[in-house]
Amino acid sequence: MAKILVVDDEMDLEVLIKQKFRQKIREHKYEFVFACNGKQALEQIEKNSDIDIVLSDINMPEMDGLTLLSKINEQHSLLKAVIVSAYGDMDNIRTAMNRGAFDFVTKPVNFEDLEVTMEKTLSHVSQMRETMKAIKENNILKMYVDETVLNFMGGREFEHSLTANETIEATVAFIDICSFTTISENESPDIVVKLLNNYFDVMVKEIIAQNGYIDKFMGDAVMAVFRGDYHLDRAIDSCLTVRKKVNELPNESGNIFFRPKVAIGINSGEMISGNIGSANLKRLDYTVIGDAVNVAQRLQTIAKEDQIIITETSYEKVKESFNCNKVGEVILKNRSQPVTIYEVLD
Repeated sequence: MAKILVVDDEMDLEVLIKQKFRQKIREHKYEFVFACNGKQALEQIEKNSDIDIVLSDINMPEMDGLTLLSKINEQHSLLKAVIVSAYGDMDNIRTAMNRGAFDFVTKPVNFEDLEVTMEKTLSHVSQMRETMKAIKENNILKMYVDETVLNFMGGREFEHSLTANETIEATVAFIDICSFTTISENESPDIVVKLLNNYFDVMVKEIIAQNGYIDKFMGDAVMAVFRGDYHLDRAIDSCLTVRKKVNELPNESGNIFFRPKVAIGINSGEMISGNIGSANLKRLDYTVIGDAVNVAQRLQTIAKEDQIIITETSYEKVKESFNCNKVGEVILKNRSQPVTIYEVLD
């Protein structure tokens, strides 16, 4: 059901709208909220966070429609407004559009035209919200977050969702392209960057396919995070596919012969998730930190070509789903006791 705020100091318009759209109201396709001026409209928007669009007059007491447009544009950028006014001259239309109006309908109101305009505006708002939802769910963009991006991306609620710091249960995978330094030392920068980006494209596709997100690119390695149900299983599935796809890539022969391979470390556990960096530089990475993350990175450094390494704790969780082979005990940095590790075969 679409929720529509009507802002007009003429009470007749409220009566007309309820009459003209009574069937849609009965069918719960439209719900209307009313305000007599811009000030009341802002109060209604605060009370009703689910308002989809605003229909507003221009000439009203206390706060006119053009001022209301500016406020909506500043404070509620996902909310779209249609001006419904007798002041249909070009100056008013241009001013309204410059202040963020989505469309303009003149009085006396042609209700068929108004409904077409409302549906068009609602469709636009729906598309924007779907895009925002996709962005929120696909956290690959979070590494680019700064204040400017947050303001652009949709206001206080979305900003809070990105800047919230929390403790989570998740799985981290570090995927390294083995011996890529050989390429970087012997090929031109253009070739190095092109190859690296091609390899990363393969990895990212498979990470996203398992609802993971890229936390960061680290030289010739990728750090990926998996949250939610079966996050460890999905991380392993993703890395198995990454290994397979990378092994299918063509050999590169420029100044040197190079066959791409990956070495992968995976670990699960409790970690802190949040925006970390320098506010003064406006460079904040939405990332995860903690011992579980450190262990994943150290497992990756131990892994050889084509190996996917996990701890015994992870092995106990997934041994019925994946074919694994015990590698043995290793000493990890900053660990006094040896850690038993396993290799995931398939």
